[in-house]
This record gives sequence, structure tokens and C-alpha cells, in this order.
Amino acid sequence: MCAHSISLVDSPKSLKSDEQRKLRQNMLNESHVKKLTEFVDLLRIQKGSGYLIPYFDPYDGGNQAEVLFLLEAAGPKAITTGFISRSNPDETAKNFYLLNQEAGVERALSIIWNIVPWYIGSGQKIRPANKRDVLEGCQSLGALIQMLSNLKVIVLVGRKAQSARKFIENLKPNIPIVDMPHTSPMFVNQKPNNRSKILIALKDVKLYLDN
Repeated sequence: MCAHSISLVDSPKSLKSDEQRKLRQNMLNESHVKKLTEFVDLLRIQKGSGYLIPYFDPYDGGNQAEVLFLLEAAGPKAITTGFISRSNPDETAKNFYLLNQEAGVERALSIIWNIVPWYIGSGQKIRPANKRDVLEGCQSLGALIQMLSNLKVIVLVGRKAQSARKFIENLKPNIPIVDMPHTSPMFVNQKPNNRSKILIALKDVKLYLDN
């Protein structure tokens, strides 16, 4: 039998595959993402075993990223795959993947993180982040942003992430912030023009990246 290698797949929901998850895991110490992996490892130690914190997807831009997308909190699929990723096997991630692609925001220029980096659900259902969650989650955000020396724009995805705007403005007063609606099916499919609202925000991001 001929041996064959498995290639990394860049597509929506590709992290449903065990092989694709293993490929990502094997990339966690590559130079562009090593510091971010160490950041997560340290955060896991600081918070303790009760906090489930996924890694950055090494297929994104790593510490060379020019745009940081901040979402609300780690979801159940991120815990299952081990990554905060647009390639996670859920519809929110799929929408995020496709809308970024349509707007021309290159994956290699971006990374994704959460205002609350850990899972805040019961195992059966994730609960909405509250003010205490957001304040606790923001404590490590300064250290993350300092690693991103090429950062041009920060995108706050959804209302909970947007509630941390003042905190982020104080951290990086010279970095522009774009508010973007959440890419959940509940929002995207609610009204015909909701998808367009997300695209408008992403096109603003593209303008910052192009300048």
C-alpha cells in the first residue's frame, strides 16, 4: 500500500475531521503562533482546570495578524475541537468564514479570540456572558494585544464583545475599532439585510488593512 500524506484543508467546518484537528495541533508551536500557544497555556495555568480555554487556530495569522476579531465566549464546538476557529463545525463559524471570504478579508491577516476566552456553559448549553465574565476575561487581553505588533484594527463581534469597547480603547487608543454584528444564524437569518450589515463592517475592516 502506498503511503500518503493528509493535507491541511481550509474550508468551513473542516475541524469536524479528526485528521484536520491533529494537523492543527501539530502546528501549535510553529513560529507564527508559538507565543499565542504559550499565552493560552499560561492562561490555563492561571485560571485552573475548571476553565476550558481553546487555542488559537494556527491556520490564521498568528502573532503577525493585522486584525483581531473579538467574539463573546468560547462555544461548545471550540471546546470539542480545541480551537477558536472559523473552521469549527457550526453554523456561526461557517457564516464567519464565508462572510470574511466574500468581503476579501484574508484569513492569514487575522486571528480570532473571545472577550471571555473560556467556556461558560453547563455542558448542555452555553449561557450568555454577564458583566463579571467580561471583566474577568478582559484581564488577559492587554497581554494578548501587546503580542500583535502588526495590529491595524480590532473588530468587536456582537454586543457582549462591544461592551468592552472602553476597556480596549484604553489599552490601545491608537488602534481603530470596528463594531460588527454576530454571525450566528439567529441574527444572519432573522432579516434579509442582516447579512449585509456584517458585510459592511467587514468591508470597513478591509479598508483599514489596505491602508
